[in-house]
Amino acid sequence: MIVRSLAIGALLACGAAFAADAASVGVTGGWIRVLPGSLPAGGYLTFENRSDRAVSIVAADSPDYASAMIHRSSTEGGMGRMEMVESVAIPAKGKLAFAPGGYHVMLMQPKHTVTPGDKVTVTFTLSDGEKIPATLVARPANATGPTD
Repeated sequence: MIVRSLAIGALLACGAAFAADAASVGVTGGWIRVLPGSLPAGGYLTFENRSDRAVSIVAADSPDYASAMIHRSSTEGGMGRMEMVESVAIPAKGKLAFAPGGYHVMLMQPKHTVTPGDKVTVTFTLSDGEKIPATLVARPANATGPTD
């Protein structure tokens, strides 16, 4: 009986350790809009924070591009603008969409030709140091979503 209890306890501990190692933030629907030549590409996806604490996206990096930055597009007084942001909060148990006309990852200076259908990797760094890898599918310049 004691051996059985110890075995069950060990299994529960392993399960808890595995759950602790699972990523607290997941990503879905990743895509980029590819523009001609070496023009920057905008990347879009949805983040889901599964944890009980808010976190922020503080950086992005891609082996496929020389530079990756978090940007926000907005319209004020009829004028469109885009600005780099230092961080973007994802609320506890909440979602954050990077979408055209709002937040996005700006991918600059491709290291190789990226064409529609290709997949690129972007790794996002959270305020707690966690790294969230994401695969984004390249879409044509006129795309408005991941599958249109």
